[in-house]
Amino acid sequence: MKLTRKTSMAALLAVAAITLAACGSDDKTTTTTPATTAPSTSSVVESSSDAPTSGATGSETSGEVTSGSTEGSSAPAEQLSGTLTAAGASSQNSAMTAWIADYNATQPGVTINYDPVGSGAGREQFLSGSAQFAGSDSALSDEELATSKNVCGPGGALDIPVYISPIAIPFNVEGVTDLNLKPAVIAQIFDKKITKWNDPAIVADNPDATLPDLAITPVNRSDDSGTSKNFQQYLLAAAPTDWTYEAADAWPVKGGEAANGTSGVIEVVSSTNGAIGYADASAVGQLPTAAVGVGDSFAKYSAEAAAAVVDESKQVEGRGEHDLALSLARDTTSTGTYPVVLVSYHLVCSNYSDANNGNMVKSFLSYVISPEGQASAAESAGSAPISDDLRTKAQAAIDSITTG
Repeated sequence: MKLTRKTSMAALLAVAAITLAACGSDDKTTTTTPATTAPSTSSVVESSSDAPTSGATGSETSGEVTSGSTEGSSAPAEQLSGTLTAAGASSQNSAMTAWIADYNATQPGVTINYDPVGSGAGREQFLSGSAQFAGSDSALSDEELATSKNVCGPGGALDIPVYISPIAIPFNVEGVTDLNLKPAVIAQIFDKKITKWNDPAIVADNPDATLPDLAITPVNRSDDSGTSKNFQQYLLAAAPTDWTYEAADAWPVKGGEAANGTSGVIEVVSSTNGAIGYADASAVGQLPTAAVGVGDSFAKYSAEAAAAVVDESKQVEGRGEHDLALSLARDTTSTGTYPVVLVSYHLVCSNYSDANNGNMVKSFLSYVISPEGQASAAESAGSAPISDDLRTKAQAAIDSITTG
């Protein structure tokens, strides 16, 4: 299901330079070899499994989104040239494919290799210095911020929010297309405390559905995932009595059905009668999704409802002036909100010793957070654009990055 913005979004979408429908998972198998002399746009490439090294041009990993040069684009005032290596959240993959293609239209000399290996692996590559920036569905922890000083200098790293998206709860129950689930029920399902679809707690909120005497198969991520952490943070905030696990990238409940990456979860849910999972909304396709309890009503996911939660949220306290990590209002009961939401970040250094790398990072991120970049992501991935206020703060953070 593709989300669409309302009237305000229509104006933004009109100015998007290029939009590219792309894969929404982290294990895409399509393989395209980028040209070395002919121009190319974003593609998926395949190569060795070794982690890329900083500045390398030939170390793409499987599923990676790669940019190349594009002829005929209008030249900006300053043309840049070089290669950026990045890795991280699979939730951003569709948006990253579009962002890279659009950016290449005006900066054909910059190649950006993005490997959607998951938030945890992306942060590891960034903190080890093998990636110039990372995509992550979770902001850096205090410990990770301290570690970032090893590669970013005394100022450490910055969390810059670039992508807002609902986390959908897709399900596959034969004959059922609509489903209401309260936060406590969702928590008990994924904790394997509610095990049948005709459990009284589910039936009570779905009087018009014919719920079968069928085992529930909750499907979680097997890899370290920011989507998993965000989903657990929602459960902790909205159903603290029923979900008592500490939120982490690793899934805490043992013995369930697990799948690698966003696409792995969707594949298992799609092929298993009785399954239910969680995934970035851009990836659910035609699967039905649950409406979640918010206050006294139930809310279906939408870009607008996800953005409304971010608007209610505050910055994490105790961090630097330009670190924009957010504490999301996941326990909101406001009408028009969908609290199962993730904010995905680009993790960047506050200083790049390689001035060219730093200038390319600043240039690319400035496009990503622009109205055009956000409109392109909304079209390709169904995400919600960041607000003008958040964009102003993000641009100030980008401008604060020093080089050399």
